Amino acid sequence: MTKPFHLPDPAPYRGALPDAVDLAIIGGGIIGITTALYAARAGLKVVVLEKGRVAAEQSSRNWGWIRVQGRDFDEIPIMQEAQRLWQDLDDESKGAMGLRTCGVTYLASDEKKLGLYRDWLDKAAPYGVSSRILDRDQINQTLGNPKGKWIGALNTPTDMKAEPDVAVPLMADLAREAGAQVIESCAVRGLDMVAGKIEGVITEAGKIACDQVVLAGGAWSSLFLRHHGVSIPQMSVRNTAFATDAVDGAAQTCAVDSDFAMRARVDGGFTLAPSTDADVFFGPDLMRHLRWYLPFAFGGDLKVDLRPPAPKHFPDALFTARRWNDANETPFERMRILSPKPDMKKVAATVKAFNRVWPDMGEVQVADAWAGMIDVLPDVVPVVDHVEKLPGLIVATGMCGHGFGIGPAFGRILTDMVLGREVGHDLTRFRLSRFTDGAPMVPGPNV
Repeated sequence: MTKPFHLPDPAPYRGALPDAVDLAIIGGGIIGITTALYAARAGLKVVVLEKGRVAAEQSSRNWGWIRVQGRDFDEIPIMQEAQRLWQDLDDESKGAMGLRTCGVTYLASDEKKLGLYRDWLDKAAPYGVSSRILDRDQINQTLGNPKGKWIGALNTPTDMKAEPDVAVPLMADLAREAGAQVIESCAVRGLDMVAGKIEGVITEAGKIACDQVVLAGGAWSSLFLRHHGVSIPQMSVRNTAFATDAVDGAAQTCAVDSDFAMRARVDGGFTLAPSTDADVFFGPDLMRHLRWYLPFAFGGDLKVDLRPPAPKHFPDALFTARRWNDANETPFERMRILSPKPDMKKVAATVKAFNRVWPDMGEVQVADAWAGMIDVLPDVVPVVDHVEKLPGLIVATGMCGHGFGIGPAFGRILTDMVLGREVGHDLTRFRLSRFTDGAPMVPGPNV
């Protein structure tokens, strides 16, 4: 039985700083770890530098879904590749990642919502998705006769789930077996730029020479970029989640309606979360980038609650430094692990909604609750691109809560970008210049 939510015990990733590598990766979440895995297998000398713990932030705090369903259409082929890679990685770990093909179901209580699902399905059909529209009888068959007042649903039976806080550390083990070095509690303070090009990274423990760097810092990426004169309209939103005690007769699937999202866990309980409620803390970046998000807020596509100023040392806290001297302590060392407090009122409301829909399970009990900060961008798709102003740097950030599922495919793609090879997908949608080239923001599907 797994713990409801935990970090690896104890910190296993130590070692002396290498003098030089082919590729330095900033961030030990799923994007950074899988990039290290595939880069090492391609023959590169790789180091992952994590300021805190591997997968300690959003990579272990997410819902655990690995879905094609509801994706931006430019993400679908990448997500389909990711599902194949997930299967390979789980096989290599002897099934320990908790990977299951269980299906994902989006439940609709009115025709408007069901219409959005039908529209997504019509546009996604050319990609060969397994998705389908369910009527009420089919919902009952799929989810075990719940009591919700739904009229239909979108279901993708080939979608998957896994255990986030277990899977990513196992991927780190695979990366180390392939020859990558992973160093925890070692923040990268900045890039060593010489004559306009990267010659290394400056860490709290010293310099590492390299000419290729991947920035996969999640909620911290925009702060690091801003230190080097690059601005992106990335924000971080808090999402609360929790685990229940084991229950009998639980449907082994993933589903979401207007009140809650659910994933059956390998320990017999559920991971539950409010389905749409997220929080944004007031801070300098929020004010700076508000113009990017207001059109979607007024259009009803942005569903977040504004909270008081961000807690001390958060990336967008009022007194978090935006510039620093690389010889001194930086914001990345002042907060090793970004661990926001969960909103227990939302936990209580979600438990109540879940118990109402599945009364036959009895009253489910909360075993553990947590929250994570999700890195988002205004069009709800990530940036995966070379940074023209900083030759040698590739950034992969703003995964918008999608990073866990799609991570292995972007890890493979980032490896090919480092090697200068064809990546096999059109990445135009994920270009960094979309925030400066005058192109209109086109949000991803609002399903």
